[in-house]
Amino acid sequence: MGQGLWRIARNQQLQQQGYSGQGYLTREHGRRIPANNVSNTSHRKQAQGGIDIYHLLKTKKSKEQEGFINLEMLPPELSFTILSYLNATDLCLASCVWQDLANDELLWQGLCKSTWGHCSIYNKNPPLGFSFRKLYMQLDEGSLTFNANPDEGVNYFMSKGILDDSPKEIAKFIFCTRTLNWKKLRIYLDERRDVLDDLVTLHNFRNQFLPNALREFFRHIHAPEERGEYLETLITKFSHRFCACNPDLMRELGLSPDAVYVLCYSLILLSIDLTSPHVKNKMSKREFIRNTRRAAQNISEDFVGHLYDNIYLIGHVAA
Repeated sequence: MGQGLWRIARNQQLQQQGYSGQGYLTREHGRRIPANNVSNTSHRKQAQGGIDIYHLLKTKKSKEQEGFINLEMLPPELSFTILSYLNATDLCLASCVWQDLANDELLWQGLCKSTWGHCSIYNKNPPLGFSFRKLYMQLDEGSLTFNANPDEGVNYFMSKGILDDSPKEIAKFIFCTRTLNWKKLRIYLDERRDVLDDLVTLHNFRNQFLPNALREFFRHIHAPEERGEYLETLITKFSHRFCACNPDLMRELGLSPDAVYVLCYSLILLSIDLTSPHVKNKMSKREFIRNTRRAAQNISEDFVGHLYDNIYLIGHVAA
């Protein structure tokens, strides 16, 4: 009696949920099950694991119907904000679905300027048929060419009208770009000292502590692996630029570009001494102060001590 009442209640429930008394309602292990057997099958499944197959299928179907968000149904500002988080590859893939949205010029302009912060073409009237998506492809191609051959890369940028043939414009491009290979860039700057001069003047070391300023300098203009004329040139240019950015501090400390040059060399040698695993007997603070003041006598002991502390706590200035 109880079994019969349960089946009647279950059949009424299935009819309310959209099941038909005819045909096939579900599958079990790839086999179709007639409608009159659904109750027994459902009861067996519930008895085995307490799982209702119908509810599982219904939940899966509802999730498939939901799918992903259609950006075209959102406000344009929100859609552009979502797409602005994509890189160039993902944005190209998104254009296969949302062509009008993903090909928007503002999105590609943002990608160009976030990767290549300065190009001469940014400040010019765009030529006929110009698009930032095409410009991104050209900038990417030019960067790859530069990383293989710097001279050919720069010539490529100039041939496409992206860069003007000016040391200052090339220096700005290098200063605002992070996709260039630093080894190739070091070779290029060693050959193009005119570009190097303009690149140094783009740095602003005002109110910066000397070791921190030197780290920032070598982050943009990588130091050579060995001592030589190029390293001396870099330190000389940095010393003059640092003094030009901090005239009041130089007068207060009594430092000249030559004195800053000596301090920079001392900081580089100290960095190697403290960070190299091959140096077992590390230079002490007292030894550094004594050696540095011997080379530059007018420098205060406290200032030199702060230089040592900075290298000891933060690390190499040219790493």
